[in-house]
Amino acid sequence: MGAYTSPHVAGWHERLNCDEAGFERAVARVRGPAEELGSTQFEVLTAAALLEFAEQGADAAVVEAGLGGRLDATNVVDAEVVLLTNVALEHTEVLGETREEIAQEKLAVAHAARVVVIPDNTFQHLVPGDATIVLGGAREAAEAFLGRQIEEDADVSLAGRLERRDGEIRDGAHTPEAVEWLLARIPARDYVLCVSILREKRVDELLERLGRAGSTFVATTSSNPRALPAKDLAAQAAAHFSEVLSVADPAKALARARTFERSVLITGSLYLLADLHAREEDGAG
Repeated sequence: MGAYTSPHVAGWHERLNCDEAGFERAVARVRGPAEELGSTQFEVLTAAALLEFAEQGADAAVVEAGLGGRLDATNVVDAEVVLLTNVALEHTEVLGETREEIAQEKLAVAHAARVVVIPDNTFQHLVPGDATIVLGGAREAAEAFLGRQIEEDADVSLAGRLERRDGEIRDGAHTPEAVEWLLARIPARDYVLCVSILREKRVDELLERLGRAGSTFVATTSSNPRALPAKDLAAQAAAHFSEVLSVADPAKALARARTFERSVLITGSLYLLADLHAREEDGAG
């Protein structure tokens, strides 16, 4: 069984669901041809992942599209089962300005699918070919692939995706829709939120929804150059939280959030979670 996901939190090897040595070997296999062709980073990683699966003799692989679908490197895969998880107004400068345009780009990966799983029937008219349409999510996609029902949920975890630690939840939700999804799956509590958001995101919509999770907000700034400065984020958050703090350094921001001795929700950006992971690996978290 292979898995290829993006982006990563714990390290590049996370994208291929392997250790660091395995990742280096996989990339080395494709480095020569990739350099000759001038391949992009994502194309290199996609080729490395698919070749790794072949070398392992994987009988199945979960492959996550990167940006969109139609022009995505992962679209070389003739997937039997395709899952459309959600459609949000994200990357509109590339994918289109409406949810319908974006859905069409995403569903282009279903060009060879026998089953397409979608969350509802909103975009079923965009499913290409004569694939069978199933309403549902990851479980239904797995059942469609296996040809049988799954009795119990598999114990699957991925860093930065509804990741639970002692007294903390970490999730890379960076759209209003992703925050809605997150809030529906965590216990209702007065969380202390530790948050960084990229400046091009729908910041106020994100903050409004995050305000439903708790009353205390610690704004910080991830290492991504597109991240809002902590002070600017704090200023916007003041309309949605009764207590707002600004701590630019992510590790110090998390340490400050923990001093409230309440459950902590760390979210807004996978870049923030990657920064924290790196600091913790270095022993500085």
